[in-house]
Amino acid sequence: MDYFERIQNAIEFIEENLQEKLMITAISSQSYFSPFHFQRLFQAITGFSVQQYIRNRRLSEAAFLLKTTSQTILEIAINFQYGSQEAFTRAFVQYFGITPAKYRKGAYSIPLQAKMNFLDYKLEGELPMQRPEILQLSKKLIVGYEYKTTLQDDHYYGDIPGFYLNFGQQQYYKRISYKVAPNIAYGISSHFQEDGQFSFIVGEEVQAFKDHVEEGFIHLEIPAGKYAEFSLTSTAEGIQNTRRYIYGVWLPHSHYERDTGPDFEVTDVMHSTYPHALNMKIYIPLKEQPS
Repeated sequence: MDYFERIQNAIEFIEENLQEKLMITAISSQSYFSPFHFQRLFQAITGFSVQQYIRNRRLSEAAFLLKTTSQTILEIAINFQYGSQEAFTRAFVQYFGITPAKYRKGAYSIPLQAKMNFLDYKLEGELPMQRPEILQLSKKLIVGYEYKTTLQDDHYYGDIPGFYLNFGQQQYYKRISYKVAPNIAYGISSHFQEDGQFSFIVGEEVQAFKDHVEEGFIHLEIPAGKYAEFSLTSTAEGIQNTRRYIYGVWLPHSHYERDTGPDFEVTDVMHSTYPHALNMKIYIPLKEQPS
């Protein structure tokens, strides 16, 4: 079973339980992905979050019931997990631009969210961007400053460039000892939470950890293993689009699955100009897909 079939299993579960309380752990378990990885894949492939899809589907089904049944607006609101008619009305207006009562009474056309079919996202033939190099890497010891971000609403795409800027402006790199390669910056995604929050660590590789960890800094070991290496020189926006491509296109169409552990990127600071020309390599931990 490939990525798209596995995600479609989760979609079927959502559809069967639109009027029930839906937990991301229960949804992602249908795909056999971790909650965080499932949300990241879903958002990279579709361009919107799992939570947005559930909300849009519930409101679309609610709109259908408004036109085809005699259920009260309150009954429909409660059935679709809204705590009150007022909360349902606010969400309905935000999505459709019209109140439920006005929609029920009039002949209005609104854009409904249809059930998704992830099999439609499969691509045939060559992928539209570069193939990565598949490498076996040894473990790396990283000392870095920890920042917090989230998958929700693509916040991390805007946050991450700011983390690098802050790291440089605060001269945090001067507080790292035993460097392996000065001016080579690491950015590591880790500490993934079920709600989509995660840490992004900006730092450098070291020969050994000091006994004392300064406030705000952490010690992190990138495990040895198989990685996909994407090499690029691009703008900050181009880097973000590459991240979307990796998770939304390349990984689902590859013969690999993402392995446990952090994905990370390495920037050659001396040969990069922010934000117009960043010399970077992005690494994704891999394992073979089960047959």
